[in-house]
Amino acid sequence: MSSLTIHSQQGSVTRGHAAFGSIVFVSTIMFWRALGGLVSYSLSQESASHVVLIPFISAFLLFTERDRIFSVVRPSIPLGASLIFLGGIAYWKLGSGSLPLATLALVFVWVGAFVCSYGLAAARAAAFPLLFLLLMVPLPDATLAWTIQLLQQGSTEVAYLLFKLLGVPVLRQGFILSVPTVTIEVAVECSGIRSSVALLITCLLAAHFYLRTSWKILLFILLVIPLTVIKNGIRIATLTLLSIYVDPSFLHGSLHRDGGFVFFFLALVLLLPVLLLLEKSEHRPSTPGRGGLKQALLP
Repeated sequence: MSSLTIHSQQGSVTRGHAAFGSIVFVSTIMFWRALGGLVSYSLSQESASHVVLIPFISAFLLFTERDRIFSVVRPSIPLGASLIFLGGIAYWKLGSGSLPLATLALVFVWVGAFVCSYGLAAARAAAFPLLFLLLMVPLPDATLAWTIQLLQQGSTEVAYLLFKLLGVPVLRQGFILSVPTVTIEVAVECSGIRSSVALLITCLLAAHFYLRTSWKILLFILLVIPLTVIKNGIRIATLTLLSIYVDPSFLHGSLHRDGGFVFFFLALVLLLPVLLLLEKSEHRPSTPGRGGLKQALLP
């Protein structure tokens, strides 16, 4: 590639950065009310505590993969402007009274800004960071309630089976488990929705960095569902048994309130061999700047 071509490409990237930054800045002002509501929702709702981090993670991914993403920059103004217009209309017509729709409209505007500034080729290369922005969108109340209920049911079932396997007498009635001296209810707060979302995000990032085959990526991400339920059931059973045989305060102490990271780490430990096996089976050379998982783990 000649120095003139390189200089021209660098100029396109610089102009793209300026255009993208300007559109994001203007859209942030226009969507300020929705963004304020999103931040408040994220800080007050356990299920949405990740929301405020998503744009920064996407920006970090764009930065770390910038050489690949911005290798070809050809602004696609008509397509990008159409996405921006669609997002603006959706916010004006539907989003003002709905936080999920308002956030989705903002994602459309930002994706449109990217396409408008850098082009379709760059957008394809940046597909993961751009689609990752969808995790900003809060789940509708009905969908969230359904998800939490499934987690409650699964966690209760796993805890019940663990008690049975360990020979602990147990009676189950809905989300209530009765064992000797203790009766516990797997309440909404015990569903593990926050750690479930954190595990999903972690698996998405791990799959993006270390896997390339579509079905392997899908398989690895789908493992989050059963593993989340198993992890949460183990947590419930462990705290209950500790309260019976060690100290009743385990049901209300720091391990119950703040010990979710311990069982989250357990889930990661269980997922690590699966990720290593899937990565090894791909038989591909490491992409520049993306060493294999073993290389990343070794000093």
